[in-house]
Amino acid sequence: MSALQGAVVAVAGAGGGAGPALAHRLAQSGALVAVADADRAKAARVADDVTANGGQAEASEVDLLDLAATRAWADDLQARHGRVDGLVHLVGGWKGGKSLVESHLDDWTALEGPLVRTVQRTSQAFHDPLRAAPAGRFVLVSSREATDPGQSNAAYAAAKAAAETWTLALADAFRDSSAAASIIVVKALLTPAMQESRPDAAFDGFTPVADLAEQIAGLWDRPTDAVNGARLWMTEKP
Repeated sequence: MSALQGAVVAVAGAGGGAGPALAHRLAQSGALVAVADADRAKAARVADDVTANGGQAEASEVDLLDLAATRAWADDLQARHGRVDGLVHLVGGWKGGKSLVESHLDDWTALEGPLVRTVQRTSQAFHDPLRAAPAGRFVLVSSREATDPGQSNAAYAAAKAAAETWTLALADAFRDSSAAASIIVVKALLTPAMQESRPDAAFDGFTPVADLAEQIAGLWDRPTDAVNGARLWMTEKP
């Protein structure tokens, strides 16, 4: 039996490119997938597609920049289902530039919310339910830019590094429990839509979203000590 059978896993930012593949993979293993997005229609499409294929899913519109709203989402899941076994953070955002000197600090301002504060809010809101779960998992999908930044992506790299640092602090908070906070590192994600639009492109180093979903689903089968505070690389290390 899968470790995810009967689990409740929340997916933040599920309306993005990686959300559908992950929701389907978790549901295939027997989890109820609670998808959330700032866009209600995007969340509903993901949940409806999962249920149409025989899985269990529900959709919520949540402003993850609002701690009270994020806590209300976590508390509602805990109250209705009696457990929350995971929170997967898929909230994205990107801004590139040219040289470091030409970088606009407005880019940092735009990225700090979706890439950093949503990690802070979800970690605070889901901390207690994940600690109480038999094998709670908090998962951040990050970028190799956080470790190997380029000057044209300074704001993005700095935001990703801040999100990773916060996640590692959460791992420390989980250290005396059966919960874990993990970071999955990719170069970029490859969706089926991207492949269809550019069938001859190589997409070197990109991680297919189905492979990412498989890696995430496997975290519940691995010992807590092996994944808590771990950076799991799905791209070449710098």
